[in-house]
Amino acid sequence: MTQTSAGDRTAARTKRVSAWTGWVAFGGVMLILLGLFHAVQGVVAVYDRGYYLVRPSGLVVAVDYSVWGWVHIGLGVVAVLAGIGVLTGNAAARVAAIVIAGVSAVVNLGFVAAYPVWSMVVIALDVIVIYAIVAHGRDLRLIR
Repeated sequence: MTQTSAGDRTAARTKRVSAWTGWVAFGGVMLILLGLFHAVQGVVAVYDRGYYLVRPSGLVVAVDYSVWGWVHIGLGVVAVLAGIGVLTGNAAARVAAIVIAGVSAVVNLGFVAAYPVWSMVVIALDVIVIYAIVAHGRDLRLIR
């Protein structure tokens, strides 16, 4: 019967941590930032309806900007919470983050007429977040 010390277990665990762990951490941090960006965009849509050059009837889904604003605020809050969960290594948060990033991409696709460049940037970042979490999500658990 062999005994292993805490140092041996730590050394064995650190050997399994890959360089891809940074991608998952990037995905979690970026999801938090995207959530904050969604919240700011939502506040602007709710309180300054004249900010966007396109009238609500010109959007893919023709609803008032206040509705879009509340959707963005809600999505932003949930994205921040999921990003924090991803950084803690929670498996359920990883699944939620993938779903939220996908929903974020679809919401921004619907909002592209009002804010085209920013919507495309957010969609691209959502795709990167999904890749980081799907391809390398298990690596983050090893550093906890």
